[in-house]
Amino acid sequence: MADAPDTPRDWRNTVFLPKTDFPMKAGLAQKEPAILDRWKRIGLYERLREQRQGRERWILHDGPPYANGDIHMGHAMNKVLKDVTVRSRSLMGYDAPYVPGWDCHGLPIEWKVEEAYRAKKLDKDQVPVAQFRAECRAYADNWVQIQKEQFQRLGVTGDWDNPYLTMRYEAEAVIAGELLKFAESGQLYRGAKPVMWSPVEKTALAEAEVEYEDVVSTQIDVGFEVIDCPEYPGLAGTLAVIWTTTPWTIPVNQALAYGSAIDYLQFEHEGRRYLVAEPLLPAFTKRTGIPMGKIVALIKGPVLEGATARHPMHHLGGFFATPRPFLEGEFVTTDAGTGLVHMAPDHGEDDFLLCKANGIEPVFAVDAAGFYRADWAWLGGQGSVINKKFVASEGPICADLRASGALLGASDDFAHSYPHSWRSKAKVIFRATPQWFIPMDLPSPSGEGPGVGPLGLTETDAPAEAPHPDPSPAGEGLSYGNAATLRQLALDAIARTQWVPPRAENRIRSMVEGRPDWVISRQRAWGVPIALYVNRATGQYLNDPAVNARIVAAFRDGGADAWFTADHQALLGAAHDLADYEPVNDILDVWFDSGSTHAFVVEARYGEGTRANLYIEGSDQHRGWFQSSLLESCGTRGRAPYDAVLTHGFALDGQGRKMSKSLGNVVDPLKVIGESGADILRLWAVSTDYFDDIRIGKEVLATASDSYRKLRNTFRYLLGALDGFAEEERVPVAEMPELERYVLHLLHALDMELREAARGFEFNRYVRLLADFANEDLSAFFFDVRKDSLYCDAADDVKRRAYRTVLDVLFHALVRYAAPVLVFTAEEVWQARFPDEASSVHFLEWPILPDPAAEDLSARWQAVRALRVRVTEAIEPLRREKTVRSSLEAEVTVPDLPLDAAQLAEAFIVAKVTPGGSVDVTRTDYHKCGRCWRHLPEVTVDDALCDRCATVVGEGA
Repeated sequence: MADAPDTPRDWRNTVFLPKTDFPMKAGLAQKEPAILDRWKRIGLYERLREQRQGRERWILHDGPPYANGDIHMGHAMNKVLKDVTVRSRSLMGYDAPYVPGWDCHGLPIEWKVEEAYRAKKLDKDQVPVAQFRAECRAYADNWVQIQKEQFQRLGVTGDWDNPYLTMRYEAEAVIAGELLKFAESGQLYRGAKPVMWSPVEKTALAEAEVEYEDVVSTQIDVGFEVIDCPEYPGLAGTLAVIWTTTPWTIPVNQALAYGSAIDYLQFEHEGRRYLVAEPLLPAFTKRTGIPMGKIVALIKGPVLEGATARHPMHHLGGFFATPRPFLEGEFVTTDAGTGLVHMAPDHGEDDFLLCKANGIEPVFAVDAAGFYRADWAWLGGQGSVINKKFVASEGPICADLRASGALLGASDDFAHSYPHSWRSKAKVIFRATPQWFIPMDLPSPSGEGPGVGPLGLTETDAPAEAPHPDPSPAGEGLSYGNAATLRQLALDAIARTQWVPPRAENRIRSMVEGRPDWVISRQRAWGVPIALYVNRATGQYLNDPAVNARIVAAFRDGGADAWFTADHQALLGAAHDLADYEPVNDILDVWFDSGSTHAFVVEARYGEGTRANLYIEGSDQHRGWFQSSLLESCGTRGRAPYDAVLTHGFALDGQGRKMSKSLGNVVDPLKVIGESGADILRLWAVSTDYFDDIRIGKEVLATASDSYRKLRNTFRYLLGALDGFAEEERVPVAEMPELERYVLHLLHALDMELREAARGFEFNRYVRLLADFANEDLSAFFFDVRKDSLYCDAADDVKRRAYRTVLDVLFHALVRYAAPVLVFTAEEVWQARFPDEASSVHFLEWPILPDPAAEDLSARWQAVRALRVRVTEAIEPLRREKTVRSSLEAEVTVPDLPLDAAQLAEAFIVAKVTPGGSVDVTRTDYHKCGRCWRHLPEVTVDDALCDRCATVVGEGA
């Protein structure tokens, strides 16, 4: 021990304090663009592909966003999850390419171009189709370029120089080819079924293009006068009452439906007789103000078989003079209404099916814009049917019904949920039009396209749904040889797919089980045309592989535009005369486009038969891209295009509300990046339970920023503590102190848990494990305990070298673990220690850790850490009372000694530990070393040096 100096000496220049230029203040918003630029200079993605060539490939197939606006928080969340997943697989050593893509066709883009025309008071229908399509293509291309930069700013790495676009010629050719596969195998027909139709956009819509909003509608009760009832002649002259919230469908009524299990009451009031279901009579009288009056008869449902009634407007003659039959409908209930349902086969699925089964066909009275066609006897040329005034209780429909004496009650106060177009936000209607369908329940592809009549109606009724098959043995599942329907193939594929989270399987299964045939046609201009020729005489579409091959080749050379400017006779060839055929000008449902991406992205780039390991999208895609991809692949390949599907929720505001411009609660990801950096946004995205809807706001982002600062501080400490570390310092594990070996055990346990979390796509668990290890095991414990050795031990001391050896192991592991999430910060950390322009942390693979030795020290050191918490808690009151200023001035008594007393004193950072009863703390009598500030028995006066420090500075005896 050295003698105490007369004047305390400043020993700071003899202490090995951490040294690094790595700043605590991140400045991510300023640094990240420079890192992106460096990645572009060194060709990060391309070099990674070269390095991983020959490795096992792992493919995440990107679901294409629409190219029609700046990215929003949902985009950011989705792309970050995809990027973290791909990078984690790359870290595991896979060749994990990522090809970003865009959906460039369809209403989202076409609608925006139309808006520009409307702003100029122009009618887009007067613009040549080639010009309009060129403007759509230019609009989409502009937003592709903008979104491309925005996605890259998130730190998403991929083949940005060669993304896939559904509007590229090759893609359009493949999409057309996929459609023709359905046609050649007989899985395509044209029929006049009711589909969801947007009168504003003048096209059919898919379910994924519809959202439901609460509305208030007009409800009416209408009486249809019974003409005849063979089973009960006394019903003649009675008003059979129907109730509807779509008054505009009365002009196309063709029948009435009843329930065979329902009891109906015939009653009389003021000389008029009415027929209403008995359970619904109180609701009817309340709505209409018509009291029950005298009961004439109780009529069982089956009595109505064979009955007919007059349409309220029968006096107009023609269509309206035809008697309306009563038809038994299994769907008729007593939940609401009157127990009698008016049937308009043009405008309802149940209506269509029941009427068709009884030989009643649609009449196509409502046109594409929602107006009754000009030659319609009632309200011809009038509408639109979604106009609230037109269908109101004082509107023309109700006025005419009132004048005829058939309107029994009407009010404009019925609140309910109603479908709206996702894009225009306008109401949609069910409307029967000739459309092209892919059948869900055709027993097996026949190789012949079913015939279609002049109106596009199928020659035969669709077959009944076959029972679902039992799961088949492991392998590719069902095939055409099993005579499986598309529905069965899809359900079988669902069972063979991994769904994350598992509950997602039930959702898509229920959707596929109950979905109708897939309507794939749209009456628009921007998209891939349904490139078929229909025989003018027979209504059958031409099924000639040679013609189909010429069509695909034409698309490959000139894109889908080639169809609209084609020499159709040349495409038909010498075997067919164009005079006999009509080219189809409908375009494909955009979901068919995106559902085909596996063919022109995954298979085209990685080989025929290749399927993606994973799809990741929001939960709405169970009825969108997940399903359209499933159906397209099952219809053409008999299997799903993916092995696994991950579903995430939606980004909500800080209060859990849907983001809306009208509410002013939209959180802009680009603004967040500009203020805080992309790594903060990335950390938020994966730190939440993203399988459900997640919140983002100032408080949420503040929490993410706090977590980020702690992780950054850990890296800063590691960089400073490893300053000057050289290989010759490295200490074999067997020669390390027990604490270092224990920490290596912890690191091994963390490593296994992180692998498991990454493989299971549990990245919220992944970052929590990483943060907890950095904060609790390292910063709050290991670093704290060993700072004395780092600062004050001799440079060649084995304990200090062992500590720095473990720090080096930790550095190489943690920077790799963090790299998939904190892509910019991990790169900054790596470059701070290994400043090589051509290197990158993202070239690295999962760390190979040194064996921590056979003895597992976890139990003993967990006991030490638990005791350390108790000691710290016992010291705190003395610190508050200023009895001690720090734990170094404390002596503690503990009930047991998991380690020897000196090791415990070092672990607890106290002057002395002795065994005894309960945990007890007193102030030590030892004096403080002037260099390490420890209170030790060999220091006889304050500011003298302890034996260790005296030796290190060369002042020992």
